[in-house]
Amino acid sequence: MLLSEMAEQPAVLAGLIEHGGADAVSASGLLCAPDIHHVVIAARGTSDNAARYAKYVWGSKLGLPVTLAAPSLHTSHGTQPDHSGAAVVGISQSGQSPDLIAVVESGRRQGRPTIVITNQPESPLASLADVVVSLRAGPERSVAATKTYTATLMAIALIAAQSDRMAAISALGTVPDAVAEVLDAASRIGAAAEAFGPVRDCVVLGRGYHYATSFEWALKLQEMAYVLAHPFSTADFAHGPFAVLERDFPVLAVAVRGALFDGTVEMLHRIRNERRAHLLVVTDDASIGLPSIEIPSIDEWLSPIPAIVAAQVFTEALARVRGVDPEQPRGLRKITKTT
Repeated sequence: MLLSEMAEQPAVLAGLIEHGGADAVSASGLLCAPDIHHVVIAARGTSDNAARYAKYVWGSKLGLPVTLAAPSLHTSHGTQPDHSGAAVVGISQSGQSPDLIAVVESGRRQGRPTIVITNQPESPLASLADVVVSLRAGPERSVAATKTYTATLMAIALIAAQSDRMAAISALGTVPDAVAEVLDAASRIGAAAEAFGPVRDCVVLGRGYHYATSFEWALKLQEMAYVLAHPFSTADFAHGPFAVLERDFPVLAVAVRGALFDGTVEMLHRIRNERRAHLLVVTDDASIGLPSIEIPSIDEWLSPIPAIVAAQVFTEALARVRGVDPEQPRGLRKITKTT
């Protein structure tokens, strides 16, 4: 089931590009309204990681600061943060979590525009939205979100693309083929996972657009392979956590060509040369001279989509190496309702 849902991702992404344009135009129009000065996003788990991607994409493409809501302020502390000047966005595959509903409900009560990105357009969360962006991913039964995560990234990118329609939408069209190419390399990626079988904990590094990738890869390692993975920006990692490194300490990272590439690669060489860490890098440039999983090169702002698919494939293989069934992570259910 998990592998089949992972395999659906190129078709899901292509379908969202083809059929999700009207939703994206409406959402982009709302975000670009003159009275919108920032965005507040309510999300949990995988959707929270997608929100981290939105911070960079909507920040760079739409010029909007993006903050992540603190849902417990609404549900447990009895406060109502002031959303003046904000668009309030809920991101949830199921659209059922009460705390996310409370945030969007608060925005609606304050007369703020609301957007919901979800795979369930008839959900309670979606009912509160001025604009619903449907992921159109079909049923996802595996506990670990794969196709709904990449579809959420695509929805965020599709909304941003309306600001530079011709160039950006053309770039979106490269993503499904890039994801298909990653999936076709599953055996090679799985072979890279074999060397990490004994791992119990690790760090996962990414920066900029790939800050979200580091968090989502870490989450997948935790829920699918029972590895205690700690995500960091490479910039934050240099400010203190670097000290934890010792010989053979496992480090997974993402480094793709773009504005932050040189600095990221410099840090990864330092990690390997000074600390002799056990390093593996997802990259679109095999010439970096580090152990790597190579992915196709596409526009930097869209590269988190094929990059996380490579991480999904790696983590599913790692779980099997470790004797863990990634289809049935212990103690977890598909839908988690937090308050």
